[in-house]
Amino acid sequence: MFVAATCRCFAHLPLEAAMRQLVELEYTAVEIMIHHDGGHIQPSAVLADPEHVVALCRQTHRLTPAALSVDIEAPEPEYCRQFAACCRLAKTIKVVTVTVRSAELGTPFNAEIERLRKMVSLAAPEGVRVGLLTEVGRMTEDPNTAVVICNNVKGLGITLDPSHYIFGPHGGANYEQLLKHVYHVRLRDTSKDQLQVRIGQGDVEYGRLVNQLNKVRYNRALCVDLRQTPEVDQLTEMRKMRLLLESLL
Repeated sequence: MFVAATCRCFAHLPLEAAMRQLVELEYTAVEIMIHHDGGHIQPSAVLADPEHVVALCRQTHRLTPAALSVDIEAPEPEYCRQFAACCRLAKTIKVVTVTVRSAELGTPFNAEIERLRKMVSLAAPEGVRVGLLTEVGRMTEDPNTAVVICNNVKGLGITLDPSHYIFGPHGGANYEQLLKHVYHVRLRDTSKDQLQVRIGQGDVEYGRLVNQLNKVRYNRALCVDLRQTPEVDQLTEMRKMRLLLESLL
């Protein structure tokens, strides 16, 4: 395992400046956010001008791209065209895992299975794996449902964000059954009442999680994903999180 960070830890900066800031904080790997809202790169831009986006993603200041996060808001068939373009981008910059969000609660189960099967089929020819994000308010907020989805979509894995099993309606849920499906991990500190709190003030058991991941031979990123919050020194929190995680590896 190794420590990484999402570029949205510095969402207010341009992508290159966010990369530079991560390097100054001594991170060595990055997850690049390709989101319709709040990302450094628009999914539509990946399809429209792939060479320009590849150039952007290669200006990493020695950071290794560890994963892509893709969140597309477009109807079919444009959705699939943009997702396929993101998978080609991942292959070009040598990224193995692409994270996507599950459908919102209330979506018919069979429709979500078909959507995810399509995404896996688009990713596989590029040598890319699809990781489904665990997230409150979506179908993966219940770890048991997330396992069932993985069992019904061959090749699909999980991007584990344990904060969403501490905070929210399934707070305290046992998600150990998900670990064998994990392709990617995102981390922050979380309490039962707040999705993000200062490092050390929450309930995330980092040491226990690392031990559990070791048991299933997970060898990819532990990716810091701290949103900037008022009256909190982001640089200090990022340093603390990196040092904490590195001490466990």
